[in-house]
Amino acid sequence: MKLIYNSNFPSIEDLREKAKKRIPRFAFEYLDGGCNEEVNLQKNTAEIREVELLPEYLKNYAGINMKTELFGHTYDAPFGIAPIGLQGLIWPNAPEILAKAAFEHNIPFTLSTVSTSSIERIGEITEGRAWFQLYHPAENSLRDQIIKRVEAAQYPVLVILSDVPSFGYRSKEIKNGLAMPPRMTLNNMLQIMGKPNWAIKTLIHGQPSFQVLKPYIPKRMNMHHLGLFMNKTFDGRLNQEKVAAIRNLWKGKLVLKGIVSEADTETAIKLGIDGIIVSNHGGRQLDAGESSIHSLNRVVKIYGDKIKIMLDSGLRSGPDIARALASGAQFTFLGRSFMYGVAALGKEGGNHTISILKTQLQQVMQQICCERVEDFSNFLVTKRSS
Repeated sequence: MKLIYNSNFPSIEDLREKAKKRIPRFAFEYLDGGCNEEVNLQKNTAEIREVELLPEYLKNYAGINMKTELFGHTYDAPFGIAPIGLQGLIWPNAPEILAKAAFEHNIPFTLSTVSTSSIERIGEITEGRAWFQLYHPAENSLRDQIIKRVEAAQYPVLVILSDVPSFGYRSKEIKNGLAMPPRMTLNNMLQIMGKPNWAIKTLIHGQPSFQVLKPYIPKRMNMHHLGLFMNKTFDGRLNQEKVAAIRNLWKGKLVLKGIVSEADTETAIKLGIDGIIVSNHGGRQLDAGESSIHSLNRVVKIYGDKIKIMLDSGLRSGPDIARALASGAQFTFLGRSFMYGVAALGKEGGNHTISILKTQLQQVMQQICCERVEDFSNFLVTKRSS
């Protein structure tokens, strides 16, 4: 697909600033924030950007190829769209906008259990090429029903979320009434009045709701009881038995997201998992944890040739993707960057953001003379100990 983007917003940071001005503060802070003091949120990107690449200007160079094979499918670029909950709160119809853009650009889109479009609708848009992230239900019967729907919609990859054994303590969300159970405050209403474009679009599209879970939520449930229902229905804490049960149920490719330790990686391999996504939930769960790139470095060192290892959390640009690939990730995912794009530019935001990232990554590859994605590690600067 031809890369076309709005030259008024040539970077992800430009999109972030536009999004901040265009949507209510509570929606922006839900997207943009992390947990506790947001230390890990800041470390993620900062420490990825400590990675350096070394160009080779005099070598024979045949051009670049960004195509990347993953789980039997060849994608046009080595990055995809990460799952984000409540996307429709940030911008109406956001999951469908991003799923369509991902399909057109031939990159993976991952639908969250708590997003605002249904499994079936995203399956239609992507012609069965989307991924699905499962937030583990407390009841096995609900787990099985959701997995059967994902299978029926022909999703090739199921992602199990592993890093939410408890809800992250996010003070901005608590203050804004977006914790569980959610509440709409007077301050939030005033913020909505100050963003009429967002308000009108939301009114036209309808109040965002958990479309994946709609068949299981009792009708006419108010926001307070919805919050209680969600807390009761989902148990984010995994163990080997739960993962093994899903492995037996699911015949497609199975990925664990939120893995940051050697021990959990070893367990994933023993359970027959096809891949892991090294991730700290974008700095939204454990502020005292390490950055995603540091976790990647440790895991890749031991298991890089034993399982597909991908990276999520902290990536904001094409050079960031290049740094991650050079550090040993075989694929990458970005979440906030795409939501900034949609919040800033609406239905054009998905294509625009993908075009930025592809163009930036292409420039890095040309600059360092890297012909293939799998060659990035050859250009990694190895830090010398002082």
